[in-house]
Amino acid sequence: MLIARLIADTATLESALDTASAALSARGWAIAGATMLDFCGEVLQIDLADGEPAEVRRILSDAFAPSDLLLSSGPIEVPHLFVSDMDSTMIGQECIDELADFAGLKDRIAAITERAMQGELDFESALKERVGLLKDLPESAIAQCLDERIRPMSGARTLVETLNARGCHTVLVTGGFHSFADPVAEMLGFARVVGNVLGMADGRLSGDLAAAIVDSAVKKTTLDHEMERLGPGARSLAMGDGANDIPMIQAADYGISYYAKPKARAASDGWIERGDLTSVLQLFDIPRAEWAAD
Repeated sequence: MLIARLIADTATLESALDTASAALSARGWAIAGATMLDFCGEVLQIDLADGEPAEVRRILSDAFAPSDLLLSSGPIEVPHLFVSDMDSTMIGQECIDELADFAGLKDRIAAITERAMQGELDFESALKERVGLLKDLPESAIAQCLDERIRPMSGARTLVETLNARGCHTVLVTGGFHSFADPVAEMLGFARVVGNVLGMADGRLSGDLAAAIVDSAVKKTTLDHEMERLGPGARSLAMGDGANDIPMIQAADYGISYYAKPKARAASDGWIERGDLTSVLQLFDIPRAEWAAD
């Protein structure tokens, strides 16, 4: 059994469903049921007796684009663990790119960031190269960057605090830096932060990292360890937008990409590419009356 929940343009929903149904039937996968979830009437649930998940996602993506979607091979339940990337997922910026602007290097560093997110560069070497370029930048630039540049994604705090209220353990895990992630986590309500540590010397960035690198493997390991702690029966949700997030997205019970790069989107169980982060709450059937105030 496959269960798909999606949010799409209501004006074309019926015709899109017909298109999807025809494409699925052509592959021998009949829709067993299609209903709107009652609490808001915006989420369509489609039940399939069988189907190949990647192909079903492709068909639904083509028929309903743009959409917010989650496909699961079992019941969709509110997760017990939420592990999320930070840059371009929980906040609208790439922190290292914005920090680079204070050194007059934004274009150069942003180009490396983009290639790393696309999966074209090794994350560790790309991170070390970018951090090295920031050597001698005043530490005060971090606070200025946080104050002037860093803003949460729409719905981020509502998502995190609503999951917290449901007893979900929330973890912000980032290939970025604690200098940014700790304030962002406090602002949004995350219970734990895992991130990189910028080296400092005499009030300036030293151009290196002061602790082991948080890469894609560490992100997945963080999810795995938290699930071991929670024990059997726990369900996990992972979110991100870049290649560095793929292992944890694939390891989670529900892996959702947020306006993601193609490789991350292809690796996900679903995506948000129409609404904001509160769409996640809708896909998990959490009534609006229970959403935390943003």
